[in-house]
Amino acid sequence: MPFQVPLPLPPVLRPTEQASGVDRYEMVQRETTAEILPGTATRVWTYDGIFPGPTIESRRGRTARVRHRNELPVPTAVHLHGGRTPPESDGYPTDLVLPSGWTDPHQDGHTGGPHGSHMHDPRAVVTRLTREYTFPLDQRAAMLWYHDHRMDYTGPAMWRGLAGMHIVRDDVEDACDLPHDDHELPLMITDRSFDADGQLAYPSLDPTLRDRHGVAEPYLAGVLGDVILVNGAPWPTHDADTGSYRLRLLNASNARHYDLQAVAEDGRTLPLIQIGADQGLLARPVNHTSLPIAPAERYDVVVDFAGLPIGSTVRILNRLGTGTTAQIMQFRIVRSAPASAPVPERLATDLPTWHRSEASVTRDLAFGVGRMGDRHGWLIDGLAFDPARTDVTSRLGDIEIWRLVADVHHPIHLHLVGFTVLSRGGHPPLPHDAGLKDTISLRPGESAEIMTRFDGYRGRYLFHCHNAEHEDMGMMANLEIV
Repeated sequence: MPFQVPLPLPPVLRPTEQASGVDRYEMVQRETTAEILPGTATRVWTYDGIFPGPTIESRRGRTARVRHRNELPVPTAVHLHGGRTPPESDGYPTDLVLPSGWTDPHQDGHTGGPHGSHMHDPRAVVTRLTREYTFPLDQRAAMLWYHDHRMDYTGPAMWRGLAGMHIVRDDVEDACDLPHDDHELPLMITDRSFDADGQLAYPSLDPTLRDRHGVAEPYLAGVLGDVILVNGAPWPTHDADTGSYRLRLLNASNARHYDLQAVAEDGRTLPLIQIGADQGLLARPVNHTSLPIAPAERYDVVVDFAGLPIGSTVRILNRLGTGTTAQIMQFRIVRSAPASAPVPERLATDLPTWHRSEASVTRDLAFGVGRMGDRHGWLIDGLAFDPARTDVTSRLGDIEIWRLVADVHHPIHLHLVGFTVLSRGGHPPLPHDAGLKDTISLRPGESAEIMTRFDGYRGRYLFHCHNAEHEDMGMMANLEIV
């Protein structure tokens, strides 16, 4: 039954040390059991024993160093999604942390490749048991998230629980006087399926995640679940007052798209006031009656419960869902509160001001289905991912326009940089395209233009589809910044 479990809020991880502008953290990746479905113990892979993993809160420009210890049965690689991160800490899919005793003969820079054979990556940096990731966080305030990014196995690893949130704050955000403390809620939305024993059901060709990657034929387009989780709880409920709430929304599902709507008990649709996108605050708020969100996208919205009767409810619905996937969570109004301050008409003043005329190059990139040897796969410009091949070379500091085109739904993510959306299908961007993003959802047959500046660091990065099954089956490419 929905709306029976209280909304959990992941704990904020405390630094083990703070000195000279650096916050140090430690996490252990390990298998444990969690009570996701009431009364049932489900085996999960976790960061620090919980799903989602603990939230890290950082200050802009203050470096976070996170030391991960891998006590799972397989290698891992941690990616801070949305982070402006040096390449050696970006969680490249072959930069693996091996568990103790791992004896795979292909461990030294080799990985099970999308062509069904093992490919060598001469640039892979492989460590055993532990690795420290350095995140300078010289970037705008935003909600980032971290997850496993091991080559060929991102989908099943995230499905088993390897994901958590990382919030960056700064003075620009502080000046906006937005809802905070218990009126600011990070919400990680995922879908999962469970077997008859209450264990996570994922259609891996090799459930050990060692020798053969990929999923069974019916799931090649992406794995969907029939239970909606928010912060790891099924269709949770949260007690609220009649004030405004800031909802930090993250779609951490493998493949499911949502179209979110807040509906009061009397049938009224409450406005979702968007104040931020993947990479931080907008210049001005945007009002939505519903908000589409693709895998890996984040939206920062304010919803106001003023005037709702005590004892009434507000449900967050999924207009793309049916049956059990049509509802996300519920708020129950339990007490009155003073009227909240209105959302400021002007928010951030630090957004980039790039212009088409500044672009040094325009690139065309096609994302579509194809064949990889004798297998179905997902390709970029007709090619499956190869870690030893450079697909795009960009110069540090250059502004570029990328024209993207998709055959089916593809949420496209760029590592390192944020971008602005210039157009969709030759028309102006949609309202939810506002601000600085790092993931854009392309609808079937759709094209879009994005513009970005490749700054921060030189080195090897990725761009890829964030449908986890698509990326595991070849839909990634290398970006070399020189």
